[in-house]
Amino acid sequence: MADDLGGGRRRRGRRQGRGRPPSPLLDIRGQLPGSARTALGCLGLAAVVGLWLWASSRETKGIVVPSPAETFTALRELHEDGDLWDALEASGGRILYGYSISMAIGVVLGVLMGSVVSVEALFEAPIGFMRYVPAGALTPLMILWLGIDEAPKVTLIVIGTVFFNVLMVADVARAVPRELIEASYTLGARRGTVLTRIVFRHSIPGMVDVARINLAAGWLMLVVAELLAAEQGLAVTIVKVQRLRGYDTMFAILLVFGLVGILSDLALRWLRNASAPWARP
Repeated sequence: MADDLGGGRRRRGRRQGRGRPPSPLLDIRGQLPGSARTALGCLGLAAVVGLWLWASSRETKGIVVPSPAETFTALRELHEDGDLWDALEASGGRILYGYSISMAIGVVLGVLMGSVVSVEALFEAPIGFMRYVPAGALTPLMILWLGIDEAPKVTLIVIGTVFFNVLMVADVARAVPRELIEASYTLGARRGTVLTRIVFRHSIPGMVDVARINLAAGWLMLVVAELLAAEQGLAVTIVKVQRLRGYDTMFAILLVFGLVGILSDLALRWLRNASAPWARP
């Protein structure tokens, strides 16, 4: 009997052991120490740089990859000439205006769609249709309607992101616990108060995450927008140096895109944690 009980415990122990991950690094939704996270991040960056060095050292017909040293040299020259900051200012202004308008519409309409059934029924079908129309295909119409100044560029950024912002913010608003809404009505809150002080405030972390995710689409639309006869901008700089086969400068601008994206992401993460400390991961 004792042997049978002991064997059963060992078998259960082996089954449970097989169910546990062999290392905290593979744990599902587990926690990593800060040092381990930093080490893994550095390892990932080192792998990218190593792949970059390997690609730049190979001689492939028709494919030229500048080395990291050549790319940083080109970046320094852009900085010293002042071209980098002029291009960054022009592109950053377009993103700031266009994406701010897109998020403002997304927050207002998304919260209403996620909270009021009649608003959702009214707007869901047309927004669902419009989000499948490629914004880049509207470029000729933007030129005919708005000319070649800043208006069509900002409008393309808005159109390319607003429908996704609206639908994703609506999903965030729908995720507000119904118990909170019912408790607010029980305590005498009016409909407008529930929208602004319960639904909106509870949705702030999710809305900031929506802004983080779709900002990448905003930068994508910026590249399309700057092809509309723009004189300055990051994408314009790439097109100009393409004619001279300036691979190092092109890579330098791509590096700037990545760095600006990372800084924007970190800023939005800080905003989320600062505006809703109760929702920190």
